[in-house]
Amino acid sequence: MNKELHEPLFHISKRGAVRWYVSWLIRCSAVVLALLVCALITMLMTGENPIRIYATIINGSFGTPRKVWVLLQNISMLLCVSLAVTPAFRMRFWNVGGEGQALAGCFGSAACMILLRNVLPNWAVICCMVVASIAAGALWGAIPAIFKAKWNTNETLFTLMMNYIATQLVAYFCVVWETPKGSGQIGVINSRTEIGWLPVVGGQKYLLNIIVVAVLCALMYVYLGYSKHGYEIAVVGESERTARYVGIKVDRIIIRTMLLSGGICGLAGLLLVGSTNHTLTTTIVGGRGFTAVMVSWLAKFNPVWMILTSFLIVFLERGAGEISTNFGLNQSFADILTGIILFFIIGSDFFINYRLNFRHAAGKEIK
Repeated sequence: MNKELHEPLFHISKRGAVRWYVSWLIRCSAVVLALLVCALITMLMTGENPIRIYATIINGSFGTPRKVWVLLQNISMLLCVSLAVTPAFRMRFWNVGGEGQALAGCFGSAACMILLRNVLPNWAVICCMVVASIAAGALWGAIPAIFKAKWNTNETLFTLMMNYIATQLVAYFCVVWETPKGSGQIGVINSRTEIGWLPVVGGQKYLLNIIVVAVLCALMYVYLGYSKHGYEIAVVGESERTARYVGIKVDRIIIRTMLLSGGICGLAGLLLVGSTNHTLTTTIVGGRGFTAVMVSWLAKFNPVWMILTSFLIVFLERGAGEISTNFGLNQSFADILTGIILFFIIGSDFFINYRLNFRHAAGKEIK
């Protein structure tokens, strides 16, 4: 009797393998709960009908053709950075430097557009932008990888530190290249000549980005799942000791994989500067490097599932922003709603991996 009285009301236990549709059912339930909470908070703040609030969320992404294209553009850019960090994550190299690596790619593109516009023809400038962006991102990824491989430094702190270095580097050159002088901003680069601007495909500004990222997603799926390099990454991620035992050069794999991750982040920077924004700022990546960590993790490092995860996060973020605008609330309120949504999405992973076992009144457990 005393033993039952001191037994906790519930305890947490590890789940076994969960089928993919069960895990996605849990995640979808978390999204529904997040929307309910956001609607409740907005209703309390504004007194609006919850149905109108949900309609506003949908309108934020699908209200007009332009909103649909912006949604697809945002999904493609988030997906691109998510694909970039995924090989490192599968190797258990915690690369949280996607933001800085993409920003380094942005810097490489902008530098070519500004320094080479009066030197080379447009096609040559674009070729230089491609090389410079990918090389800059790869360099930004390779530096922490070399230190990890040679001296076993902490990759999380190192890649995080590299984000701040990239931000300050861009901030410095925004002043060096500022237009007009004294503004502290670069402005639209080559607005009259459009030197270095990537071509518009099908009359749609964002279509090129979407096509490039779609191809990249397919290639990454094949690379991770069906190539020798993908197999080596998986083995290193499972156990470095096992990898060394079977003859895999772990140090080489770490550096090679981070060169790939950084290079793809640099490609994202190329698309942001050359195709979308045509300028350079310290905030041009927009936090995608950090959100990409969550996208990759929630999708279990599967490039195909990342498409759905990226759509879900971008759709909800745009809905939160639309609520803030339509109901006369400031941007901080949109950030609050976004935070609630992300909290529920991240929290859903707990219920995928663990279960709550409740104590029955008679001493039996209810699972």
